[in-house]
Amino acid sequence: MTDLLIFGYGNPSRGDDALGPLMLQHLEILKPCHGWHRIELLSDYQLQVEHALDLLNCRLVLFIDASVSCVAPYRFERLQEKRDDSYTSHAMSPAAVLYTYRQLYHCSPPPTYLLSVLGERFELGESLSPSASAHMQRALRLAERVCRQAQLGNGPVYCEQLTQTLDQETGGGDQESERMSRVSDA
Repeated sequence: MTDLLIFGYGNPSRGDDALGPLMLQHLEILKPCHGWHRIELLSDYQLQVEHALDLLNCRLVLFIDASVSCVAPYRFERLQEKRDDSYTSHAMSPAAVLYTYRQLYHCSPPPTYLLSVLGERFELGESLSPSASAHMQRALRLAERVCRQAQLGNGPVYCEQLTQTLDQETGGGDQESERMSRVSDA
């Protein structure tokens, strides 16, 4: 069984849309250093119906994507399965992937969260913007904590605590460190 599947998606050729795949590259470097053997990392340009298969036998799932609408530096939220307009398209939302999982396996998907990182430049050929790079560094700290807790077997409980502790409207600012310190990092 996989303790944690982290799925970073986005187009590396479209500026800040590369945030998900870039975060996975960073976490891939850390995996052997921290002994994160039961953590899987998966990347793609966009979510497809087939990605529902990747969730099988996972205790916890974290999707990472760039966002133009979240408050800086990021938003961390629990996802619920939902059949939406993307269900029949070639690019699906994470909630639609969860819905597909339920349709395939006739059971609830694993606890799943979305880490949306604020980006501002998404044009083809753009490089990562300085602000997106700074947001990514802060989001990486959160992702690393989730990895540590997942390896200890505490991933689902820890993520639920985060959703209750983090201010979903601001997602950061000076209050972020204070809120994060209140969530156990045992």
